[in-house]
Amino acid sequence: MQFSPTPDPAENLETALDRTADALDLGADIVCLPELFLTPYFCQTEDPRVFALSEEIPGPTTSRFLELAAEYDAVLILSLFEKRAAGLYHNTAALIDGKRGYVGKYRKMHIPDDPRYYEKYYFTPGDLGFKSFDTPKARCGVLICWDQWYPEAARLTALRGAEILFYPTAIGWHPDERESHGEAQYEAWEVSQRAHAVANGCFVVAVNRVGFEPTPGADAPDAVDPGAGVAQSAQGIQFWGQSFVAGPDGQVLHRCSSTEPEVAVVDADLAQIGEIRHGWPFFRDRRIDVYDGLTQRFID
Repeated sequence: MQFSPTPDPAENLETALDRTADALDLGADIVCLPELFLTPYFCQTEDPRVFALSEEIPGPTTSRFLELAAEYDAVLILSLFEKRAAGLYHNTAALIDGKRGYVGKYRKMHIPDDPRYYEKYYFTPGDLGFKSFDTPKARCGVLICWDQWYPEAARLTALRGAEILFYPTAIGWHPDERESHGEAQYEAWEVSQRAHAVANGCFVVAVNRVGFEPTPGADAPDAVDPGAGVAQSAQGIQFWGQSFVAGPDGQVLHRCSSTEPEVAVVDADLAQIGEIRHGWPFFRDRRIDVYDGLTQRFID
């Protein structure tokens, strides 16, 4: 589900519930929402007031989706701002499995700190490891946004049995970079995830925001862009949408609009995983005896 949040979290929650119901009415078995869908992307600035938007998991938002998941016997993946304790917060995805209800969560492992993506101010790196959730619909691996650039994350999640890798995402262009770097940045994002699908012989689902989001709190002098040192009024992120599903051969099965919210239901034939892995037996031929260097920061 490709999403474009408003400044009102309550409105976003109701829209998310409605659009999730729309997807389920269209026959979806698994629905994934974008990263931090309840709010605009607040990590464009460092603002201590934002911590008030966090919640426990399970908590109020997961409880609102429980009835919907049970009614349709569906799997729902919700990306939320988790409050673990005062001063300790995570960027977390909760998974609800039909009548079983809430079954677990994944905490984002890789936390960026770049202009307009100041996530280290808000989020502690995940400590639950890479996870695969066994559901009647599929074995679902969940990673979040910046995780999508790391082949190690995709591999370790697939090695835990994940048949589909879901990436709730918030990614786009700085407006002043779009003309010079936009196409290359988008293509790098898509091709990296399609490569995860190929290398692991699994499906990949990347679920993004769409539309322009101005810098939050631009009228508040204590909401500061650390990269500029001053509040910004004419800046923001142009989220590029284009959420997509890739098959285990890396082919794109569906790509959403670059400009509009969208609910898309895409068939994923899990039998293709075995077919692809038989032809491309990357798991069989891995040289696990020579990969010790992967646990080092750099090999001098």
